[in-house]
Amino acid sequence: MKIVPKKALGQNFLLNKDIIKEIVKLGNISNDSIVIEVGPGTGNLTEEILKKKPKKFIAIEKDEALSNNLKKRFNSSVEIINKDVLSIKWEDFLLNDCLVFGNLPYNISAKLLIDWIRLKDLNKIFKKLILMFQKEVADRIVAEVNTNKYGRLSIMTDWKMSANKIMDIDKENFFPKPKVKSSLICFKPKTKFYYFENSKNLENVTNIFFQNKRKMIKKPLNILFKDPKKIINHLSLDDRCRPQNLDPLTFFKISKEYENELSRN
Repeated sequence: MKIVPKKALGQNFLLNKDIIKEIVKLGNISNDSIVIEVGPGTGNLTEEILKKKPKKFIAIEKDEALSNNLKKRFNSSVEIINKDVLSIKWEDFLLNDCLVFGNLPYNISAKLLIDWIRLKDLNKIFKKLILMFQKEVADRIVAEVNTNKYGRLSIMTDWKMSANKIMDIDKENFFPKPKVKSSLICFKPKTKFYYFENSKNLENVTNIFFQNKRKMIKKPLNILFKDPKKIINHLSLDDRCRPQNLDPLTFFKISKEYENELSRN
């Protein structure tokens, strides 16, 4: 069957076998491993993963034609789920310590990452996630404080994950060739992280701060708190600095104060 990539689904298939082998190597797959692949496409990475003989292998592919092709190619070696990955209820999988591989469609990659971060038992469900992003998104994910790429995505990721950019990948390694470079990131869920009753509180705080990231933090603090001076003093903040000058831990502390204030009202 001839595979015709669908632009609407953001399909760009990785062809470089050396890069594929490097990606699989990062997973340290053993015969005890449970592997989930998101967006297997034509099955190039799938084939390499199967050589490691994982205990269980699940592939999630939205495209029905690709899904059927994978079923024919790999038979019962891989459990193929023909669904949109954004509709998956991960808690229902009842799996622990999964390895996740994914060449994510660029149009949903950031949203999917945030959905995973929101999971209550993220560190129990996933052991490691090895994911491909558009380079610009990847740079925002791993950005350090006091840099221009640092923002909401960096902070949300740092809340529950350790993220390490492994490599940038040129567009020539894909079919069809995308317009931008890609980057590979390895994520490891943290076992200890700041507890929030609702992750939306952290999302709301970072959203308000970074709506005007060039402005001093005095303005978002005034929006979020009835008594911003109390928060400034309590957390020893300099209200003349800008959002990009505050490290993730400071944002977690501000968000906790915000959550506490909401619960009192």
